[in-house]
Amino acid sequence: MKPDLFQAPDYYNLDELLTEEHKLVRDAAREWVKRDVSPIIEDYAQRAEFPKQIIKGLADIGAFGPYIPEEYGGAGLDQISYGLIMQEIERGDSGVRSTASVQSSLVMYPIWKYGNEEQRQKYLPKLASGEWIGSFGLTEPDHGSNPGGMTTNFKDMGDHYLLNGAKMWISNSPFCQIAVVWAKNEEGRIHGLIVERGMEGFSTPETHNKWSLRASATGELIFDNVKVPKENLLPNKSGLGAPLGCLDSARFGIAWGAIGAAMDCYDTALRYSKERIQFGKPIGQFQLQQKKLAEMITEITKAQLLAWRLGVMRENGTATSAQISMAKRNNVDMALKIARDARQMLGGMGISGEYSIMRHMMNLESVVTYEGTHDIHLLITGFDVTGLNAFK
Repeated sequence: MKPDLFQAPDYYNLDELLTEEHKLVRDAAREWVKRDVSPIIEDYAQRAEFPKQIIKGLADIGAFGPYIPEEYGGAGLDQISYGLIMQEIERGDSGVRSTASVQSSLVMYPIWKYGNEEQRQKYLPKLASGEWIGSFGLTEPDHGSNPGGMTTNFKDMGDHYLLNGAKMWISNSPFCQIAVVWAKNEEGRIHGLIVERGMEGFSTPETHNKWSLRASATGELIFDNVKVPKENLLPNKSGLGAPLGCLDSARFGIAWGAIGAAMDCYDTALRYSKERIQFGKPIGQFQLQQKKLAEMITEITKAQLLAWRLGVMRENGTATSAQISMAKRNNVDMALKIARDARQMLGGMGISGEYSIMRHMMNLESVVTYEGTHDIHLLITGFDVTGLNAFK
């Protein structure tokens, strides 16, 4: 088992922009990843299994609902703290970060923002502690980039709702206790429903044979005449804007998380370049390798500044969905390119499980697609700057 020698790059002294609390939160997450994630994650990725024993640790470092108020079990932290936690977790593995992102932004966030007080008190403390794990049901087999076309629906049966449909590519679904599911009512309006494991007709088959996010549990949510109590409907927001608001929070976390994956690939390549001798000298002494490393640290630094500024705006309530979209697209694309260059620098060793780079690269192929594909986010930015809607 190789020791985790990671050293975080900070080329522009961004630590000077962080508060002492930010650094304490980040360092606690960093040490936890080094101790509890790095030593086991390659083995779990090879076996395509999620390490459930880390759930308590994720809760302990505040990864479940970092910005949820303390009265509901959250840590009551700000948005930059949330971002820093996601950065450190994804430095360990994108799949583990996905578990935390879904729990925080796609399950706890809508219950907190769109739910009533009874729902907040019932669900949020158990989700924050990791006693319960949640999943988020939006994507369907025939509706990915166009979630408004969903066919999952529910009917008012008087004393309950009857839910039918299916969702796929759902993180955490195989072992979730609850799912926040988006479905259309009889008028075609989208609403959020909290579906609990054990409700008759609700099943969560696991998705197998993935080459990406192998240490994350992915599955489906299937609803076959599921009777959902009326008190499980989220009452405070409906329409497509409700799930998209959750995705704003999740995409913000991804914009930070991808930096962590990029930092790990860069740090691995930098260390390797000083140790690997070819033609009588370290490969880091060759111009082409220095070009790769110089471009990596430049792009990481740009992404760090982008994420920090977005975090400031997100905290003061001025960040737009389009600004979040830009950061998600840019930073994931950046991380994927760095993973590919870092893999090349390690040559044949780059594909080995002895190093994290190939795992990061495969994971990022999912991250660049989920919660808005690379191309869809480009069109969101295009719409924002031109006012012309390419989706219509």
